[in-house]
Amino acid sequence: MTQAIAIAGTHSGVGKTSISIGLMRALSRRGLTVQSFKVGPDFIDPSHHWQATGRMGHNLDGWMLSAQTNLSLFQKYTANSDIAVVEGVMGLYDGFGPTTEAGSTAEMAKWLGIPVVLVVDARSMVRSAAAMVQGYANFDPEVNLVGVICNCVGSVGHGSLLREALERLPHVAFLGAIPRSDSVAIPERHLGLWMATEDDLGDMYIDALADLLEEHLDLDQLLSLSAMTSMPPPSPDDWMSSKLSHSQVRIGVARDNAFCFYYQENLELLENYGAELIEFSPLTDPLPKNLQGLYIGGGYPELYAEQLAANRSLVKSVRDFCYAGYPVYGECGGLMYLSQGIESLQGDRYSLVGIFPFWTRMSRKVKLGYAQVHTDSNNSQFGFPLDNCTIRGHRFHYSEILDGGGEVSTCYQVSGRGKSSVREGYKMKNTLASYVHLHFANNPEFAHSFVESCRQVANQQ
Repeated sequence: MTQAIAIAGTHSGVGKTSISIGLMRALSRRGLTVQSFKVGPDFIDPSHHWQATGRMGHNLDGWMLSAQTNLSLFQKYTANSDIAVVEGVMGLYDGFGPTTEAGSTAEMAKWLGIPVVLVVDARSMVRSAAAMVQGYANFDPEVNLVGVICNCVGSVGHGSLLREALERLPHVAFLGAIPRSDSVAIPERHLGLWMATEDDLGDMYIDALADLLEEHLDLDQLLSLSAMTSMPPPSPDDWMSSKLSHSQVRIGVARDNAFCFYYQENLELLENYGAELIEFSPLTDPLPKNLQGLYIGGGYPELYAEQLAANRSLVKSVRDFCYAGYPVYGECGGLMYLSQGIESLQGDRYSLVGIFPFWTRMSRKVKLGYAQVHTDSNNSQFGFPLDNCTIRGHRFHYSEILDGGGEVSTCYQVSGRGKSSVREGYKMKNTLASYVHLHFANNPEFAHSFVESCRQVANQQ
């Protein structure tokens, strides 16, 4: 059985990502095959995981996906690895809401049967850190909290005092005190951390993190604790165990620095149902030939709006593709690209595909949270999504739709925790766009219906 460890935090911002990717690289240096996971709806951290391990990172989510699906994903991707490192989300017990463990790292650790190491920001405290860790350990006895890492430690002396305080706790191992180091802090911007492929996040940076952990962390003890995994028996979902034998259809996938937010399982599901995915860059490329569908995911189109607008031949090709009735699916950044264009915070406008009558405008206010989509019951003429189906996802965006959103047909009713449901899912011919990032594994038939819609187009050519 693969060993595994979950890296959780007392709260967001304690350094989970830095410690997780440094640990992944340090374990890889020992010759171990490391498989990474990220709890929660995060596209960015798995890109850092890939940079650290050379293997694709995968998302686990207790609200968007069932316990069985999460377990199946975990078992599938750990099958050929020595150890799994699972980076948590927010604080250990934080998730969908204040009174439920749904979507939390704690829930996921229990589902997968893996031990938890807690990261504490130890600035300006010593014995209080012990009180905090004891509280986390006792809050839910079913969570197997086995160790603690103190981060942002001020000095060697501070680290010694923390060790003395924390080693008195029963059943929680003190694994190390990581000194404060601005040189290995990952820069942030409006949608979170920078992607791993961007400036200063290459191998030298990750190696520096690994060096820091190798010097200050007891890796041997952590590896020993990771052996305490007690994973339930395999129970693979049908969609992961076999591929359908239908003829393939070609679906273009927009993928570059502007469009980089995709759940790997979404892409694999499309392939399982018979899609040949053809990646291209809306920043520089023409539209690939002989496509039967398009998938334009999320990302940072606002940062590349001028370059996207300058690729006029592609903009026109995508517009013509939509008007010709080919199935096109856009999420968040994809919605922005398919709109009239993007208006920056400074008021500059960049014209894009223009399938929908509205512009999108950047704002300083984030719209985020889990979202449940329920599709209308009369979508048969649209091809996809399915009639009267429910699928879960999340929203995370700073842009908003300007006047004109009410002039286009919608096929979604979207609800979220503590919020009134709203009409969404903008459609024109066979083009569908939404701010919601859907996780297709929550309802694989959504992916199936998209591919079948593309196949119908292929059969008519």
